[in-house]
Amino acid sequence: MGKNNKIFRMYKFRTMVAGAHKLIRTDPKMKEVFEEYKKSSFKLKKDPRVTQLGKFLRKSSLDELPQFLNVLKSEMSLVGPRAFYPDELTENKKRYPQTLPDIEEALKVKPGITGLWQVSGRSKIGFTRRIKMDAHYARFHSLTLDLKILLKTPFVVLKRDGVY
Repeated sequence: MGKNNKIFRMYKFRTMVAGAHKLIRTDPKMKEVFEEYKKSSFKLKKDPRVTQLGKFLRKSSLDELPQFLNVLKSEMSLVGPRAFYPDELTENKKRYPQTLPDIEEALKVKPGITGLWQVSGRSKIGFTRRIKMDAHYARFHSLTLDLKILLKTPFVVLKRDGVY
């Protein structure tokens, strides 16, 4: 989901087995993994669906490169909040109702390839803190803030901190 709750197809290199999004939700063998996935704000440290090549692409953040097509199509920005799968956003709204104002605020701007959350800890940050950062960005984004985030991004990518 992007700006104003608009659904769009976000391009990425595939890092998981085919049908991974559906698999974790429907395969009875994945039931425990899915419960852990939901508890951890839809991030798993050791996701069994990630391929060997996918591990490399994720750690190097190369899986994000195709999102430049989304930027060219004006669906995304270079800098902005992280986009959500609609079902994950619905689940997080139920689980963290106190975040609803921040979610609404974050969805007022285009999602970004990089953003405040991504350069501040990535997957080590829980949903409530992440959405506060995204809302802060949406309220106060500026060229200066975007430049700071863009300058931090390569160092964060090279450090690989908070990457699952």
